[in-house]
Parts: sequence; structure tokens; C-alpha cells
Amino acid sequence: MHAKSSSQPAATRRTFLRQSLWAGGAILAPMIVPARVLGRGGGVAPSNRIALGGIGIGPRGKQVLASMMAEKDVQYLATCDVQARMRAEIKGLTDEHYGNRDCATYRDFRELLARPDLDAVLIATGDRWHALGSILAAKAGKDVYSEKPCGITIGLCQAVDDTMRRTARVFQAGTQRRNVPNFEFAAHLARSGRLGRLHTLHASIYKLECNYSWLPAEPEPPKEEIDWDMWLGPAPWRPFNRAYVVDRRWRGYYDFDSGAKLLDWGAHTVDICQWANGADDTVPVEYEPDGGRVYAKYANGVNLVLRPDGWIGQPPAAAGAANFAVGSTGTCPVRFEGDEGWVETGDNGTVELHPASLRQEWRAFTMRGTDPAKHTREFLDCVKSRGRPAANGNVMRHSHIACHAAAIAWMLGRKVRFDPAREAFIDDAEANRMRSRALREPWQV
Repeated sequence: MHAKSSSQPAATRRTFLRQSLWAGGAILAPMIVPARVLGRGGGVAPSNRIALGGIGIGPRGKQVLASMMAEKDVQYLATCDVQARMRAEIKGLTDEHYGNRDCATYRDFRELLARPDLDAVLIATGDRWHALGSILAAKAGKDVYSEKPCGITIGLCQAVDDTMRRTARVFQAGTQRRNVPNFEFAAHLARSGRLGRLHTLHASIYKLECNYSWLPAEPEPPKEEIDWDMWLGPAPWRPFNRAYVVDRRWRGYYDFDSGAKLLDWGAHTVDICQWANGADDTVPVEYEPDGGRVYAKYANGVNLVLRPDGWIGQPPAAAGAANFAVGSTGTCPVRFEGDEGWVETGDNGTVELHPASLRQEWRAFTMRGTDPAKHTREFLDCVKSRGRPAANGNVMRHSHIACHAAAIAWMLGRKVRFDPAREAFIDDAEANRMRSRALREPWQV
């Protein structure tokens, strides 16, 4: 699975092994080559393995990485983090998994991307780095699995998708609910017409908020311990505080986040709503905030409600008690309503349906909405086949733009109109300026 230079012979690890076994016309003793290395005994030969690297592997990244390393055709070779303790932790987990000490560590992700033996990278950094990491990885010839949000502005989401198209790289956004059965089932009901004419979609989001303040300055640690400048990356300079890095308390701060925290869950739930509406190539054309909600509408007349409240089965006492609402279907619920029925589902696999006749298609779903296993497997299969995964660059582009447009409307506190073809707000210079942000040198796109 390793990329080769067009000017070099197309030698593979398999041919190298063959050549090594035939030295001077004599066959070397086969017992020195373990069967798993040659792909026997249930193993996968090195020439057929996907060589994987990882950048910024934190709590969610470890879950995704574990699902990838569980696959026999994956070899995790290198990890990068600006924190020494995280480099050591991921290397320790990797070396224990493979029973060796081969996992290389890097502080600067550019050194990892320069390795010619890596086929793909998992990017699980903080939000501010997802887009630039993906773009630079693609330019280095790597396929990319990026955690969401894949860009903290409309402009960066566009740049990621454009780069993947231009470089012909496989891209999978970490919006894994596209590959979780109960969400697939709900979207199928909506798309198949079983709900009648679709008229309203509901997407759960976190409680909207924007924090423009800074934490107090603290002494900056040695670069080898925490590379603060690299941690900030394209974000504006601000004084060091360990809470940002060690405690991961960067969420909600505008410079580090995607804006109003809307994409934390919206990147998942709006994505599924887009799918249910057959709208993967477009976005809503208007967005109007109302308190903690944003009401959007597509050109086909379907409404989209982005809401942190009011789900089926939610105890009344729970309303407003948390940053998000959890209904009987669990976290990250979505709801699709048509003239003849509705369906709602969430992370615990429960599906609520009306009318009862729809239950003839229902079955029990046990996979959690946070489980990345099917999503990562699809990505790995596409790395081999060069196919397009479910959450490809185009899908990510439009679902993320819809979220960003909603966040901009909420931050401006007024209704905005959007042209999906131009990917720009209509007659609104203020909103259009918010489609991008200045990036700190040298991290321009």
C-alpha cells in the first residue's frame, strides 16, 4: 500500500522478500521468516498492509486508532504530538499492541508526513489543526481520516475538499454515524418516502456559546515537554496556560473552536439530516436564530431545526440542565418528520417511529453511535480500492458549511440568506467576512 515514485521501479515488499529469499541462486532457510510476515497463518503480508501514522491522538483519537489497529491489514508506524507525555502514551499503547518497540514518535507533524512509507494518517488534533493537517497530508501523498469539525471556517472546509479532489486522495470525515445502522435506517425511511413528503428535520446541538476571553498567562514549559507555538498553529498567539493543553479546556474559545460550539454535535447531526433530505450537494438557503435554536430552510422547502432542547422522552427537569438535551434515543438525536409519519433515533440505538405500521421494517440496533468501527473499516477499504467513503470531502463540505452558516447567523443575531452555488451569503458583507479567519504565519493555506 505504499506510494511509489513514478521514476522508480514498482518494487514491493513482497518482491523484496522474494529477492532476499533467493540469494545467489540458493534458497535461504525459510524458518527465519515468520509465517505472519509472508501473510500466512491469518496474517497480512507487509506489501498488503496499510501503513498508518497519527497526529494529535487524544481521547477520541485513541478510540478511532484502536478500531484501526484491530484490523489485520493495518500497521501503525508513527505518532506525532506536541506533548511529550502523549507521544509516550501512544507509543506505549502501540508497542504493546504489536509486541515490539517500533512506533516512531515526532513533535513536528511535518516530519511524520515526510515519511515515504506512510499510506494514510489519522488526524485527531484540536479543531484548529484539522484542516491544515489534512491539506498538508494530502499534498504529501497521504490519504486522510480527519476528526470533525474538519475545518473551523467555511473557507477551510472548502480548501480541504478542493485539495482532496486535486490530489486524488481518499478522505473520510470522522462523522461515523453515516456508518451506524440505526442512523442509516432512519435516513433510509426518510429518503424512501415512507414518511410521506418530508417537511422538517431536527438536529441536536450543544448549547450555543462563544468565549472571546483568555485564560491567565502561565510560564511556558520547555518545547520538548509542550511545544506551545506548534499547539497554537494557525490560531492567534495568546499566552500559555496548561488548561488549554493538558486539561483540553480549549473548547468554546472562539480562536480554537469552530464558532459557538455548534459543530461539536452539529457536524454529526446536520450531516445525517442532509443525508435524509438528499441534500449532500447543497445546503439550506436561509438561517434564522431564535434563542438557543437556529431555524434553517432548504430550497426544496424542507425545514431544518438545530436545537439543544426538547426531545422525545426527555424528563422536564432535564430541560436546560446541561449543554445539550438527551432524549429516550440517547445523545446526538435526530428526527425526521413527513406528512405521513416521523422517525427519531440517537446514539443508544433506540428508534422511535410513527405510525406503528413503520415498525414492520424495524429491527434491534446494538451498535453505539460513537462506535467508529464500520466507519474506519470503510476508510481502509477505500484506501485500497480508491473508492469514495460515505463521509467524503464533498459530503463534509456541505454539511459543515450548513453548520457554519447557522453558527454565523447565531453570532450575528439575525437572519441570513445563503447561495449554495456560490457558497456565499446574499447581500451580506459582514456575514461573508466571517466565512474565513486570518491564519497565523507560517500556516496559511
